[in-house]
Amino acid sequence: MMELAGQQVLILVTVLLITLGPAFVALWILTRRKRAARAARRSPITTELLRAPGHALREQLEELRVDVAFDVASLTFVPALLLAFFYLHASTTGRMPSLVVHVIVLAAGTGFIAYQIRSLLRRSAQMDNLRLGLDAELAAGQELDQLMRQGAIVFHDFPADDFNIDHVVIAKQGVLAVETKGYTKPNSGEGKADARVEFDGQVLKFPWGATTKPLEQAERQAQWLGKWLSSAVGSPITALPVLALPGWYVELKGRGPVRVYSGKQLRRLLEVRGSQPLSELDVQRVAHQVEQRCRNVKRAYRPDDD
Repeated sequence: MMELAGQQVLILVTVLLITLGPAFVALWILTRRKRAARAARRSPITTELLRAPGHALREQLEELRVDVAFDVASLTFVPALLLAFFYLHASTTGRMPSLVVHVIVLAAGTGFIAYQIRSLLRRSAQMDNLRLGLDAELAAGQELDQLMRQGAIVFHDFPADDFNIDHVVIAKQGVLAVETKGYTKPNSGEGKADARVEFDGQVLKFPWGATTKPLEQAERQAQWLGKWLSSAVGSPITALPVLALPGWYVELKGRGPVRVYSGKQLRRLLEVRGSQPLSELDVQRVAHQVEQRCRNVKRAYRPDDD
């Protein structure tokens, strides 16, 4: 009996070493390397950094990449663990598990694999949407950054209460809250018609249908920003809502509370009418308040982290 128990323990240890050993060894090597490389070094950057275009989307993408890696690892590890179970049972008892056990394990394994595959497909679709949004925010951000040559101050991915404002432009012409949307174009062979969106001042009409949701979102966010800035600065500040649609040709047939621009048109954003002009002092005061909230990105190189 003692000899059989010893064999079982040996087999179990062998299975665990084969399945989990490489992961623990790799983790140990990476930890040692990190500590050795950073033991006598410190970062030259001593302050937190400003948020870049699409900062929140990048973080979500990184989280999804980790989740996808876990799903893939699970699809590899769990079947191997089930095979190890059968091997352990056969080695210790000298016979294979009963038909009932086979059916239970097979059903559980099939259900787990189906769930993980469904999870991978869902997360893959989420990553595609995030990448599309990130591309749009980067494109809009690059165009808006050109406004700094005209004296504007531009911030990206402004963190509000429970949402982010993609871009905030501050200039003597006023404060502009820019919401960016990345929409795919249909591939129907209609050429420029596939890339055209009509705006009548109230509704956006894409080739695939009409919507008002991005306009409503841009307006809500601008109202929030104006109220927050008024409280933070101590004087009434209004923010003009702007919707950016990079890659689309915007055909204007009317004007509403939200200004709609294609990506390239954002370079003319300071020509917009309807915003509240600011004094030079107000520009600096508003920019200071916005920067306090946007400067919250942790340094990537932190030797004190393990």
